[in-house]
Amino acid sequence: MNTTLSRKTAYIGAGAGLVLFAIFGLLPGSLLGGAAGIKVAGMLFGLPLESGIIQRMIVLASMLVGVMVSGITIVTATASMGWLAGSVLEGQASSNAVAANSK
Repeated sequence: MNTTLSRKTAYIGAGAGLVLFAIFGLLPGSLLGGAAGIKVAGMLFGLPLESGIIQRMIVLASMLVGVMVSGITIVTATASMGWLAGSVLEGQASSNAVAANSK
């Protein structure tokens, strides 16, 4: 039972993190990544950017990186909080079991 409760709560936290990412992380991640991509493409090719395929690929790649970083951060944080909550609950359950056995 030691790992099942913490594992279940970590999965619940990861699921909640995916929902939070879909609501709060997708748009800001792509927005910030796209802004960084425009900055990088502007440094490489000069501003204002022309609508070439290479410039668009740079912006697209940076948008994908922004979304991935946002998703990894949110899901990892919520899964870690879920695992921590499960570990605390396991500790309380084991201390209650020890107290019940000592009586």
